[in-house]
Amino acid sequence: MSGLTHFDAKGDAHMVDVSGKDVTSRTATARGAVLMAPETLALVTENRAKKGDVLAVARLAGIMAAKRTADLVPLCHPLMLSKVTVELTPRLTGEGEARVEIEATVRVEGRTGVEMEALTAVSVAALTVYDMLKATDKAMRLTDIRLVHKDGGRSGAFHAT
Repeated sequence: MSGLTHFDAKGDAHMVDVSGKDVTSRTATARGAVLMAPETLALVTENRAKKGDVLAVARLAGIMAAKRTADLVPLCHPLMLSKVTVELTPRLTGEGEARVEIEATVRVEGRTGVEMEALTAVSVAALTVYDMLKATDKAMRLTDIRLVHKDGGRSGAFHAT
């Protein structure tokens, strides 16, 4: 099947065999954002959201999600992660756009990369921000979730432009 690694010769989905790969240090960083009304962002920055500290809860949710990626994405390998960081930055841009920017970096010593873990961390952190603020602002948007960096393994480094 045209070089797709998650399908066998018959076209059936399967988990890729990574047992022949070398164990290397691997890192991935993903980013995304939640766009919201300026009044909603004020609730976050002033820690006045009814459900509590939005940034702290979303950070923990992102870390937990990275650790559970293999339970959520069917063909991902379970990994013993070395480190997960999730940073959330509330910002009001010069154009008046209110947003919480999210960045997750994941590290592992392993046979496969951690791109999916970084993307899952950002996605679940963003969903948590939405969940904690949805009573106030149902028009929030999760946006720009993407891999921005990965390093390690046979394919080498990737940097988004």
